[in-house]
Amino acid sequence: MAQRNKNNPKSKFRNPKSNGIVRLVLRVVKLAAIVFVAASLFGVLLFKFVNPPFTWLMIQRGFERKADGKDWKVDKQWVAFDQIADNMKRAAVAAEDQTFLENHGFDFKAIERAIQKNAKSKKLIGGSTISQQTAKNVFLYPGRSFVRKGFEAWFTVLIETFWSKKRIMEVYLNVIEMGDGIYGIEAASQAYFHKPASKLSRRQSAAIAVIFPSPLRWSATKPTRYLRHRQYLIMKNMRRLGPLEF
Repeated sequence: MAQRNKNNPKSKFRNPKSNGIVRLVLRVVKLAAIVFVAASLFGVLLFKFVNPPFTWLMIQRGFERKADGKDWKVDKQWVAFDQIADNMKRAAVAAEDQTFLENHGFDFKAIERAIQKNAKSKKLIGGSTISQQTAKNVFLYPGRSFVRKGFEAWFTVLIETFWSKKRIMEVYLNVIEMGDGIYGIEAASQAYFHKPASKLSRRQSAAIAVIFPSPLRWSATKPTRYLRHRQYLIMKNMRRLGPLEF
C-alpha cells in the first residue's frame, strides 16, 4: 500500500506547504471581507446621524483645480432637510428618480432602458436612482467599473436598510456636485440665485436639477436650448408628482 501511494502520480500534488499557503490566503480573504462589512456598516450607521464632512469627489476636484493652477475650492454648507425648499426636493425626484419614494434603491426598468440605449449609442445614459447616487457620492471613489458598481449596490442596500428616504434625500442634496467647486444645494442656491435653499422657486429648483448630470459643463443661470427644454419637462413632472410624503 505504501509503495502504491509513493508511485501514485497524484501524490506529488499533495504538498503540505502549498495547502498551508492556500489556507493562509483564504483566511486573509475571509478577514478582509469581515473588516469590509464591519467598516461599511459602521460608516452607514455613523452617517445616519453625522453629516458627511466631505466626499472623494470633492478631494479629486480640488486636486484637479490645483493641477490647473486654480485655488482649492470646496464651497459647501450643510442645511437640514426642513431648510430645503419642497420645490427642490420635487425637482430632484422629477429629474433623477421619479419612483424614489416607492423603490427600494433600484429602478430595474430604468436600468434596463439605460442598457438598451447604451447598446445603440456611444453616449452613456445612467439608470441610477437617487439612493445609488447617494451611496456612490458618500462612500465611493469616482469612476466607472463593474467592481465599483458592485460596491455601489452594496452601499445602496445598506442605506436603504438603515436610513430613511428623508435622510437619503437630505444627504443627496447636500453632497452632490452642482458646479465648479460648488457642492450641495445651499451653496448652489447662493451661487446661482443669491438666496437660501429654503426660498427656491419651482423654476429655480428645476434650473438647478437640470444640471445634475453635468454640473461642470452646464449652468443653472445660462441654460442652452436643450437645458431649457429639460427644465420645462422637469417642471411638468413636478406638477404631476404633487406634494411628496417623506
